[in-house]
Amino acid sequence: MTSSDRSVPRSHLEYFVDGMDCASCVQKVERMIERLPGADDVKTSFSKQTLVLSLDETQTPRTTLEGNLTALGYTPSLLGGIPTPAPAHDQGEAADHGHTHDAPKPGQPWYATAQGKLVVMSGALLALAWLLSFTLPEFATWGFVAATLLGVWPLAKKAVASARFGDPFSINTLVSLAAIGAVLIGEAAEGAVVVFFFAVGELLEGIAAGRARAGIQALAALAPKTALLVEGPGIREVPADALQVGQKVQVNPGARVPADGTILSGTSSLDDSPVTGESVPVVKSPGNTVYAGSINTDGVLTVRVDKAAHDNTIARIIHMVEEAEGSKAPTARFIDRFSRFYTPGVVAVSALVTLLPPLLFGGEWHDWLYKGISLLLIGCPCALVLSVPAAITSGISAGARRGLLIKGGAALESIGSVKTVAFDKTGTLTAGKPRVTDVVSRTLHQNEVLRLAAAVESGSSHPLAKAITDAARHSRLEVPMARDAQAVPGKAVTATVEGRTLMVSSPRHAATLTTLPPELSTATEAFEKQGRTAVVLLDDSGPLGVIAIRDEPRPDAREAIAGLRALGVNTVMLTGDNARTGAAIAGDLGMDVQAELLPEDKLRVIAALKAQGGVAMVGDGINDAPALAQSDVGIAMGGGTDVALETADAALLQERVTGVTDLVGLSRATMNNIKVNIAFALGLKAIFLVTTLLGYTNLWMAILADTGATALVTANALRLLRWKGSRPAATRAAPPAPTPSRA
Repeated sequence: MTSSDRSVPRSHLEYFVDGMDCASCVQKVERMIERLPGADDVKTSFSKQTLVLSLDETQTPRTTLEGNLTALGYTPSLLGGIPTPAPAHDQGEAADHGHTHDAPKPGQPWYATAQGKLVVMSGALLALAWLLSFTLPEFATWGFVAATLLGVWPLAKKAVASARFGDPFSINTLVSLAAIGAVLIGEAAEGAVVVFFFAVGELLEGIAAGRARAGIQALAALAPKTALLVEGPGIREVPADALQVGQKVQVNPGARVPADGTILSGTSSLDDSPVTGESVPVVKSPGNTVYAGSINTDGVLTVRVDKAAHDNTIARIIHMVEEAEGSKAPTARFIDRFSRFYTPGVVAVSALVTLLPPLLFGGEWHDWLYKGISLLLIGCPCALVLSVPAAITSGISAGARRGLLIKGGAALESIGSVKTVAFDKTGTLTAGKPRVTDVVSRTLHQNEVLRLAAAVESGSSHPLAKAITDAARHSRLEVPMARDAQAVPGKAVTATVEGRTLMVSSPRHAATLTTLPPELSTATEAFEKQGRTAVVLLDDSGPLGVIAIRDEPRPDAREAIAGLRALGVNTVMLTGDNARTGAAIAGDLGMDVQAELLPEDKLRVIAALKAQGGVAMVGDGINDAPALAQSDVGIAMGGGTDVALETADAALLQERVTGVTDLVGLSRATMNNIKVNIAFALGLKAIFLVTTLLGYTNLWMAILADTGATALVTANALRLLRWKGSRPAATRAAPPAPTPSRA
């Protein structure tokens, strides 16, 4: 965009485009918009049937855009403004468009849709003409012609519109040419069957598209419309979308949680399955997180609102799935490019088959024209174009319903091909709730070591710092104020406490500053061999004591690592912790480890792993964000920081490490589904191509190469919606809020 362009006011427009509900529809719309001057930043979603773009209306008025959409057979409505219906003379025709599947609205039977009515009407005419062929044969032909024209008219209109907007070789063009050609050579009966089968295929594809979207769209209805706002001693009902961060709400037994938040009082079992896919209720108590849309099964809860309605878990899931469509899988991009050359090639081959044998070898014009028309139908790329996005959409939807959020087709495809999965330790493989287990001192009392260390760490949000401050609070120690606190990432924290400079350091960094006394060095080594993290408290005179902290592995971590190993995926732990602690935990889980890594060291390790094949990084913290971004696939634990979640390509809403195994399994299931779909699409076409040229199949059977393949591809893609993944074995309680430990 030039500097002069920047001064031109642009309109940001968002449309609901009724009927734009499949990958082929999106392709047609995008190709049309490519030819509009002043249109950019185009985003389309066939799951929402929306079009978002920035438009310079001095070059292209919005009425031109809306007219073009109407000409293609779609009905645009401007969101956030006045709906823009199709012109009166086009209303009926716009509803009966060609490759716009008109998926039934919720609760609407298929036969009540425009496409359903077209199928019923053309099918009735076809049946009537077939009956006339037994009783009044002279009128039967006219019945078949009428059925053909009824079915082909909307297709021909859309074919002409597509040609005007830069897509002369659309699917509608191929079917229209074949049907009209059949009538012209006296095969009206077969032409009628062709357009009827095509209409049926479009109807089935629309129903399937609606089913694939339904699981995601249903999420929007999970959050309740109202909430019980706690105001002083009273409670009043308010709209849930009006809740503000920091307000308190009451959730009664049997009610849905109105917002993402933290439990302040009460204990209850919550059914998170509508949101996270967790199959069993989870017992939660004060300090635990709850999700909007979860069902409170028994106790009364008071919850602090942590996220506004537009930013809660449900909204984020829906947004991520919608954004996923904009990130096409490499296979989908290849199919898109391939189809641009494939369809014109089909027309060219059909023309050659029709013309060359009669002109060069004296073949019968009727026979070869018949075969050429059949090839037009066989070559329809419907099933091929649908094969990838149908599977990707179903895969992403299936994952979202089970707490696996994937940001795009590219990420979904990449996850299954990784050779190595690298895990952060704290908060990822471990629960992220460390606690102080031991305090060893030289001359001071143990409580004094803990009190001073807590003062130094009082301003830090690091899990190890919280463990120390929680332990001091639990021991009812009076923690003094700290001044001039500074952090040396991955090494130490310093502060001035009660007039002296103190440092809480890793043993490795402490060893570069002073020599640890034998008793502290021995204790440190013993703690680390047991898988505990040791930190050293120092002042200007030297080490004062050692504090041991333990963060237990998540209950399903060993199962997850074993599952990845069974899938042929290597695993490695990347941690800033000391080598002995890392080795102890990694050895218990059965995985490799690289320890004592700073954030920049993790980047170096990720780069080395990428040289050996695809690598996925799993983390939860701010310091993991660079590694998540550098890896081929970044996976964030759902309870992690917003930075990690935004940087990652996928997120585990359930905070179960086995979710990583599920992601790999879902990716591989989706890619296998795509391979089968492409084999169906191309295999059926190849079979019918040979049999048609040899004269074994007729025109109406040729449509099975397209409609049949489309039905098979759609049904196969929908199988992914039933994908289950792994499940926890029994009911469980949520991890408790961090609780202090007695030193």
